[in-house]
Amino acid sequence: MDQLLPAALGASPRRSRRLLHPAEGNRAVTETSDLQLRLSRHLPASPEEVFDAYTDPAQQKIWFSILDEQPGIVEIESDLRVGGTQTAVWGPSRDHLFRETQTFLVIERPHRLVTESVGSSPDGSTMTTHIEVTFAADGDGTLVTVVQTGFPAPELRDFFAEKAWAGAFARIEAYLHR
Repeated sequence: MDQLLPAALGASPRRSRRLLHPAEGNRAVTETSDLQLRLSRHLPASPEEVFDAYTDPAQQKIWFSILDEQPGIVEIESDLRVGGTQTAVWGPSRDHLFRETQTFLVIERPHRLVTESVGSSPDGSTMTTHIEVTFAADGDGTLVTVVQTGFPAPELRDFFAEKAWAGAFARIEAYLHR
């Protein structure tokens, strides 16, 4: 899956690099070590608003495709409770769908969310990771920090750092600004 997922999404695998948030100056917001990913982003809303945007299926359906000219397919179902699951299915067409099912392990609204994530690509390749997301009040907004572990290869970890999470943060921020 390490070579297939980036190719399926139209990106070639790249090495990790330090990403800088413009408002943060030289503060690195992405770190990668071994097969762990840690990144942070300041979002312009309260922890409650950001937590809800991140976890509520109705809001997710909006921000998930907010930056796309042609959003394709986005289906999300969630049972937000410890032991519950959230399943997201998305892609450009019914014959080219990605799927992610997260099992909620810890829910501390609006400060912390821990999940086990099982993702699959259209070719049937799968990957299981552990994700912890924290939401901390930060000035006039929220500092969201993601720690994701269990990547099978550095290229996949780097893809998630540079494309998947960066894209998710950009979409959530656009949603919060609408």
